[in-house]
Amino acid sequence: MNCLVFDIETVPDVALGRRLYGLAGLEDESVAKAMFALRRQHSGGDFLPHEQHRVVAVSCVLRSRDQLTVWSLGDEHSSERELIERFFDGIERFSPELVSWNGSGFDLPVLAYRALAAGVQAPRFWETGDADPAFRYNNYLNRFHWRHLDLMDVLSGFQGRGRVSLEHIAALLGLPGKLGFSGAQVWEAYRAGDIGGIRRYCETDVLNTYLVYLRFQLLRGRLTREEHGAEVERVRALLRSGQGPHFAQFLQAWDGEA
Repeated sequence: MNCLVFDIETVPDVALGRRLYGLAGLEDESVAKAMFALRRQHSGGDFLPHEQHRVVAVSCVLRSRDQLTVWSLGDEHSSERELIERFFDGIERFSPELVSWNGSGFDLPVLAYRALAAGVQAPRFWETGDADPAFRYNNYLNRFHWRHLDLMDVLSGFQGRGRVSLEHIAALLGLPGKLGFSGAQVWEAYRAGDIGGIRRYCETDVLNTYLVYLRFQLLRGRLTREEHGAEVERVRALLRSGQGPHFAQFLQAWDGEA
């Protein structure tokens, strides 16, 4: 097993909002409110278009050989460009199997737009077999290939009406879920300077996603029941390692559902 589960957190790109809507001179909070209001007028909801999201956290679970690691790229002071470069550099160096929840619909398009804007290079990610024949029939870009496994997309049978949220699938499987924090609160936390809180929240999201992935591997016969149990216990051991209070909170919530 060698996979990289990933998730991103974003805030409104207020600099882009100023340029798009002629809002020069307004403070960030006012620009963001205008962006949300304009979005509601056009779509009925305030979820911004992909290109208007700025990446502030990228968190990962890496399962490789006998190791299981959970971390957020960079640090609390890292620029968006550094976060994106680190993500694509990991793909460049290790070509892992990517696993996500709605990564095809949100995370990867946002990362692609922001990488384009920042001038980041990611040749391995865009490889489709011209330089490496192994990528011709299994690459990161094709929706029906397995080098990137979007669990939400696959489990829904690639049908939009069959999709569910990570929070709901976590509840279905007895996993901790959002722990009182949601993506809708990221902008408020960012404005308060709580980048650490955003990174911790993002790490709990990838933990939930990884546990869903393990159950999916059991479902499709890639793990036996014994192997699945061992992998779940590996996660529990990591959570007990004392790396952060959010790990202890995650484990406590998980045990409360057991």
